[in-house]
Amino acid sequence: MEGESVAPAAGDAAAPEVLALAKVVARLRAEVVDLEGVASMAAVLERAKGVVMAQEHVSADAAYQLLVDRAAQHRRTALEECWITLGGAGGGPAARPPQAGRAPVEQPPGGPSAGSGREQADPAGSAFRTSGYVVVDAGRPAGNRRLLAGLARDLAGVRSPDEVAELLRSALGEPEDVDAVMIYTAAAAAGSLELAGHAGIGDETVEQWSHIPPLGGVAALEAVESGEAVWLEDPDLDAARYQMIGDSPGQWPSRAWLPVPAAGPVTAVVGFFRTRQGPFDARTRTLLRRSVRLCGGLLREDQGPHGLDPPHEDVEAIQSVFDAVVGPAVLLTPLRSRSGEVEDYRIEAAAPESLDVAGRTGKELVGRRILETYPTVAGSALWEGYLDALTTGALYEGEPFTYEEVTAGVQQRSVYSVRAARLGERLVVSWIRHDTNERETRRLADMQRLGNLGWASWNLVADTVIWSEQVYAVFDRDPALGPMRLEELPAHLSAGDLPRMAAAVRRLLGDGVAIDQPFRITTDRGVRHLRIVAEAQPDADGNPIEVHGFFQDLTALRDAELALRESERANLVQRGMLTAERALAARLQDTLLPVARQSLELAGLCVDVAYVPADRGINVGGDWYSAIELPDHSALFVVGDVAGHGLPAVGTMAQLRFTTKGMTITGSPLPDVLRLLNNLLLHTAGDQQGATATVVMGRYQPWDHRLNWVRAGHLPPLLVRGGAASFLPQPDGTLLGADFDSVYGQDMFDLLPGDHLLMYTDGLVEEPGEDIAAGLDRLAEAAARLLREGHGDTLARSLAALRPGNRDDICVLDIHLPDDA
Repeated sequence: MEGESVAPAAGDAAAPEVLALAKVVARLRAEVVDLEGVASMAAVLERAKGVVMAQEHVSADAAYQLLVDRAAQHRRTALEECWITLGGAGGGPAARPPQAGRAPVEQPPGGPSAGSGREQADPAGSAFRTSGYVVVDAGRPAGNRRLLAGLARDLAGVRSPDEVAELLRSALGEPEDVDAVMIYTAAAAAGSLELAGHAGIGDETVEQWSHIPPLGGVAALEAVESGEAVWLEDPDLDAARYQMIGDSPGQWPSRAWLPVPAAGPVTAVVGFFRTRQGPFDARTRTLLRRSVRLCGGLLREDQGPHGLDPPHEDVEAIQSVFDAVVGPAVLLTPLRSRSGEVEDYRIEAAAPESLDVAGRTGKELVGRRILETYPTVAGSALWEGYLDALTTGALYEGEPFTYEEVTAGVQQRSVYSVRAARLGERLVVSWIRHDTNERETRRLADMQRLGNLGWASWNLVADTVIWSEQVYAVFDRDPALGPMRLEELPAHLSAGDLPRMAAAVRRLLGDGVAIDQPFRITTDRGVRHLRIVAEAQPDADGNPIEVHGFFQDLTALRDAELALRESERANLVQRGMLTAERALAARLQDTLLPVARQSLELAGLCVDVAYVPADRGINVGGDWYSAIELPDHSALFVVGDVAGHGLPAVGTMAQLRFTTKGMTITGSPLPDVLRLLNNLLLHTAGDQQGATATVVMGRYQPWDHRLNWVRAGHLPPLLVRGGAASFLPQPDGTLLGADFDSVYGQDMFDLLPGDHLLMYTDGLVEEPGEDIAAGLDRLAEAAARLLREGHGDTLARSLAALRPGNRDDICVLDIHLPDDA
C-alpha cells in the first residue's frame, strides 16, 4: 500500500483478536507471546550451540560458554549472538532476535525463507539486484499480513458464500494445509443451520449436511450457540464427542469451526478442514480468526448493530466536512455486543485521502469495519486508545509507531501517529505519516549519487547560494568552503570554455532562457567534464530573481567517448591498410594466377577453370591452381590451398606454384615434388607456426590416358563416369609444412572417353557447422545433375556459380576426356 492507511496497527507483533473483554484478551495475548518467546529463544540457543560444537569441536557446555563470551566481547545479548552465529553458518534460526518493544516471533518450519531481505547480500552484487534495496522480513507474521492483505483485496470481487469459501481455501491451502471450507448461516427455524457455501467438499457430503437441525454433538452448532471457536484436533476424541462431517474417516485429521463475529447473535459460522495432523498453534488460530473477520461483512445477516445506526443527516454533514479535509480522516461508530463491550467500529464517513490495505479510498471505505480491514489493530495500544477516547471523552494522541504494510508483494515500514476524538457516541480519527519527507529526501539523495549530479539554487536578490551535498563531490570542493557563487565560476573554467559559458549565462539571466551547457573545470585531480542545466525564475517584471538547476559530472562519459573515437580512428586506419593490402594482393594474384575465360585444351583434354574469391572480408585467400603442358607432351594439373589470407598467403602461393612447375618440368616424380614443397615450407617459415598448405596434383599421359596423382592433405578428386559420381581412393599424404618426416604416396587410374575429373578447394564444399561429408555428397550430386542438364563444357564455372556469398575462395578444375578421344 502506498500513501496513508486507515487506522494502522500500532506495533510489529501480531496479537490474538479481542472478542470479549479487552483485559482478558490482553492477558491471554501476553501469555501466548511469552510462551512463543521462550520456545523460540530456546530453539535458537540449541541450534547455535550445535553450530559452535561442529565448528570448534567442543562440548555443549563449552559451546554455550563461547557464545556467552562472544556476546560480552561484542556487547550483544546472548540471543543476538546466537542469531549471528546461525546466520554465518548459512542456516536461518528458528526465531529472530527480539527487537526493542517487540517479542520474538515464530518462524516457519525450516527457518526464514530464502528470499529474506535480512540475508547477508553479496556486497559486490547487491548494488545491481532489486532484492538488495528491499528489506523483507522473512518471519511468519509478516507472511500472515501479506496473506490477509491479499485476502482483503480479493474479497472486493467476491459476491457469494461459495466464492468466499473458495477464496479462503485457495488462500489458506498451501500455508495452512486447508483442504476444504464450509460456511453455514442461521436458518429460519430456530437453532438450525443451512449450508450457504462450500469448497473442496464432495457432493455426497454436501447433500447430507446441507441442513443441520438443532441437534446436540454438532461442532458448527456449538460454535454458533457459544460464540466461541471449536477446535477439533484429536480425531479419536472428537469422534466420540461430535458428529464428524467428512467424505471418509481420517480425511481431515484437524478441523476448526469459527463463528463470524456480529454485534448481535451469531448468524454464520465457517469451518476449516485441514489435511495436517496435530493442534492449531497460536499463530494459525489468529490467522483463521482474522480471515473469518475479514469475510464477516459478506457472511453476516445483520450489517450493523441494532439501535446504534447514527442519524443519516448527521453522517451526511460530517461527510461533507471530510470532503474538504486535507489528509486522511474517518468517522467511526462503535459496534457493541449484547454485554455492551465494543467489538468493532464501522466507518461511517471518510476523507478522500483515506486509504486501506486493499486499495479502497475515500467513500469506498464507508460501511467497512476496522477489524475486517485491519485485523492487527485488535488488542494493540491503538485499540486501547480508541476505547479510552470513547469512554472518557479525552483526546487520544498516539505516539509515533512503525507499521509494516505490503505493497506489490514487498514489505515496507512506515511511521504513523494517530489522533482520536469523541464526537457524541462516535469517534473522529485522523492520522499522519511522518516518514514521507524523509523517504523522498533519501530517494533524492540516492538519485543524485547514482546519477553523479547535484542540485543548486542561487537567490540573486538575497545573494545566497544553496548546494546539495553531491555538488561538492562534482566540483571536488571541500564542503567547508561553502557553495560557489556564479561570479566565482569563471575562475574554475577551462579557458576554451569561457566564451561559450559566458554566452549561456547571458541567455539564462538576460533572456530568461533555460540552458543546458557542457563545460570543463580544473581540479586537483585533473580536468573534469561537467554539465549545467538551469532555469531562471523571474519576478512580475520579468527580471530574474532566482536560478535553479543541477550540475552533472560527465567525465566518465567523456572518457568513454574519447576512447571510442580513438578506437574508431584506429579501426579506420587498420581497415585502410587492409584494403590497400587486399588491392595489392589481388593484383599480385591476377598477375601470378591468370584465370582463363574459356576452356583450355591440354594433351587432348578439355579443361574448364573457375576461380571465385571470397565474397566476404577484405583479405585475399591463398587458393591456386596450375594447368600446363610438360616437355614430354604430358599435362600437369595442380590445385592448392594455402592457409591464411593476405600478402603472406599470396607469397606462399607463388612460391609453391613456381616450385611445382620447375620440379615437374625437370621430370621429378610427383611424390618427390611434394616432399620438396613440404621441406620448403618448413625451412622458410617466418614464425614459430610457419605456413601450411594442401595440394592435389596429377600428371596425365595422353598416350595411354593414364593419370598419376598425389595429394598432401587435400580433398579427394571427384570422378564422374557414365552419369555416376564417385571420389577417388586417396593415397597417403599429410598437409605441407606440418612434419619433416611426412610420406607421400602415389596412385594412378585410366581416364575413359566422357570422363570428368574435378579438382577443387574446400571453399566449394564447406559450410560453417556442417560435417565435410555432407558438403562432398552435395558436390557429387550437383556435378552429376549439371552434366545431365548439358553443362559439361562449363562444369567448373557452373559449380562455382552454385555458391553465391561464399565465405572462402573457390578454385575448381574440370578435366574432361572428350567422347571422341
